[in-house]
Amino acid sequence: QSGVCPRLVELLSHSSMLVQTPALRACGNIVTGDDQQTQAMLQCGLLQPLMHLLSHQKKGIRKEACWTISNITAGNRQQVQEVINHGLIPPIIHLLQNADFDIRKEAAWAISNATAGGGDQQIEYLVEAGCIKPMCDLLHVQDSKMIGVALDAIENILKIGKQKQAENGLAENPIANLVEQADGLQKIEALQEDPNEDVYNKAVHLLETYFPVEDDTNAQDLADTLIPAQGFNFGAAVPQGGFTFGP
Repeated sequence: QSGVCPRLVELLSHSSMLVQTPALRACGNIVTGDDQQTQAMLQCGLLQPLMHLLSHQKKGIRKEACWTISNITAGNRQQVQEVINHGLIPPIIHLLQNADFDIRKEAAWAISNATAGGGDQQIEYLVEAGCIKPMCDLLHVQDSKMIGVALDAIENILKIGKQKQAENGLAENPIANLVEQADGLQKIEALQEDPNEDVYNKAVHLLETYFPVEDDTNAQDLADTLIPAQGFNFGAAVPQGGFTFGP
């Protein structure tokens, strides 16, 4: 209401980092508020200068820009869509893949928040933009909190794949295949040995839900192959219908 928001956005493009840095922190703090406060900043044109700040020469500014965007993607679907429309997702994914770890953490939050609150098409766009591989790469870092963030994002994406599988009558979850190709399945399996209980539980849940080792049909096929139809005869009388193995 004071009219400070447009001025803060304007200062993000100032030539001096001594001005840009506090202006960016102020903008980031405002978008940690509710959706209405975030929307006020978006209407002031916040996203356009953020695009440039993601490639700023100063590492701290790149990190703060990712943090600010992560607070916007934590908003509603319209706000996630505005981030997409302004072309911010590809540079965030680039940072998630290539930047120093402290920037990757903020970039991971930006993508993970978008998978949590985004719609199906928005999440599919994140997949098309290449988010799965760098998310899977986070699964072997020495930071349980970030592993949890990555696992949450991967599950949100896998849910969409499962829906697509059901809707289109596909034999497999297409997202599960992408996770496997990105060495994600191997990393998730390794997390079953993680000492952090939350990480362990999330990993086991993902494996049981989206990567079943063997379904009942395959198990029955195997049993039919190994056990003759008439049952085994070890000199004892074979009950009518053969022996029953298991419950």
